[in-house]
Amino acid sequence: MAVMSRPAVLMIVMLAASVASLFAALLSGPFPISALQVLDSLLYPVPGLVHDVIWGLRAPRAAAAFAVGGLLALAGALLQVLLRNALADPYVLGISGGAAFGALLALAAGAGAAMMNAAAFAGALVAIAVVFGLSFRAGDWDVYRLLLTGVVLAAGFSALVSLALVMAPDAQVKGMLFWLMGDLAYAGSPAAAWIVLVVTGGIAVAHAVRLDLLALGELKAHALGLAVKPLQIAIFVAAALATVAAVLLAGSVGFVGLMVPHAVRLMGVTAHRWLLPLAMLLGAAFLTTADTAARTLFAPQQLPVGVLTALIGVPVMLVLLGRSRARV
Repeated sequence: MAVMSRPAVLMIVMLAASVASLFAALLSGPFPISALQVLDSLLYPVPGLVHDVIWGLRAPRAAAAFAVGGLLALAGALLQVLLRNALADPYVLGISGGAAFGALLALAAGAGAAMMNAAAFAGALVAIAVVFGLSFRAGDWDVYRLLLTGVVLAAGFSALVSLALVMAPDAQVKGMLFWLMGDLAYAGSPAAAWIVLVVTGGIAVAHAVRLDLLALGELKAHALGLAVKPLQIAIFVAAALATVAAVLLAGSVGFVGLMVPHAVRLMGVTAHRWLLPLAMLLGAAFLTTADTAARTLFAPQQLPVGVLTALIGVPVMLVLLGRSRARV
């Protein structure tokens, strides 16, 4: 009888955890709905109060949280390979800072959700263009210059965000702070985020062997026949797209992109054909669970989901680090 490998077992566990997190999100809330009612509404969507609560309120938010978690974990895993830096996460390149500054300017001006998303997208594009442009010198791509440019740009946007908070009207400050900490209460349609997740995730998994080679180092990868520079540019573009899609939907949700890929590695998975899908599923299930807790623990008061991702994730990560001898 064949014995399943550890990654295969973990994949089954993560799939089950993902389904459970989505079901819990549909089940939980101030309006009481039983598990049978949830199943009945999913299988036989008949208009009514329960149907409206599930399909109009809880399902879109759960889908948004799931997509954002998967996108952030994917972006973090890709950037950690690209930069060969254990501290790399989706926000290290300043993309989140650019989006945050644009969004906060729109919020301070009293703009609506559509204008805020447009401003955030514009800010993210500016950050991507600056980081990408300055990472070339005489036509040569430099990963270390990419990291340095991103860190400097992130620091600059952080100062501008602080200035925007100081100058904003008092009535807008709370909403701005929630956006900065990550909030899914006003998330729009997650369709675009899901498209980005499926496309970028699928392409990344399809090139998993090349990512494994790149993780060995540029010189070794080049000696093994890998076209290093084009792959590095492709990774940057994919990670940037995933980060922008996540930030536009949920604001700046921290921790997920940094720690989730490491958590998968500490479970003994290093090959990217397993690491990437496992990280996406774990990030998606984790953020969906955290968002469910954020909106139900102190209902009707809702917490920024980014606060709970840190409060839940940090001790879990410390336990994993304490029990594992794996290198991060």
